[in-house]
Amino acid sequence: MAEAQEPESGTRETILQLIVERGPITAASLAKILYLTPAAVRRHIGVLEEDHLIEVHEIAASTKARRGRPARHYVATSDGHSKLDNAYSDLASEALDFIRQEMGEEKIEAFASRRTDDLEERYAAELEKAGDDPATRAKALVKKLSDDGYAASLRAVGPRGYALQLCQGHCPVQEVAGQFPELCEAETQAFSRLLGVHVQRLATLAGGDHVCTTHIPLLIPSRSAGTPSRESATEGNQ
Repeated sequence: MAEAQEPESGTRETILQLIVERGPITAASLAKILYLTPAAVRRHIGVLEEDHLIEVHEIAASTKARRGRPARHYVATSDGHSKLDNAYSDLASEALDFIRQEMGEEKIEAFASRRTDDLEERYAAELEKAGDDPATRAKALVKKLSDDGYAASLRAVGPRGYALQLCQGHCPVQEVAGQFPELCEAETQAFSRLLGVHVQRLATLAGGDHVCTTHIPLLIPSRSAGTPSRESATEGNQ
């Protein structure tokens, strides 16, 4: 009996992983990716919902289907993320709390910067190969983040793709970052340096959102002809 249940459990773990990486996502989309029937996927989704590992994500009215009942989109809950996270969150939180109490807030910031310095050092060579274009560098960054388990993806936003959104569906230090936002702030600054543009963090898993989202500006409309021009985010208020 255990042998029969093992493939079921493995499929369910795969579905949870996909929801973490690509959520909000529908059962139909999951079925296409996994070459399963929608009914089979919905059965696994039902179990994941009962276990409080995923939940339905409300989609804005403008993006819902025009006809019929809108499809349900699923995202992972904090428990769902934690299930995939093997970091020693409690121990790390206790250690950082001790540093804060004994050495002060600036030491937490120094630790966060040191952590992202290591990330920059490991990623720099690959991003340098991508050239100077922020969009190309962003793609290289997504690959490196995904290789490190952050379940990263990239989406074009705005008219004519004036910007990109870097989404991270998983964070190995999510629980710790909830108590120490300096970790998120240092990571955002590292992304700015790696991409060569001023990026903005819009949402974080640590803050209760279903994904970490970073806004990467690429182009802004030209005042004269309405055509896009490449400028850094720091020049966007001209």
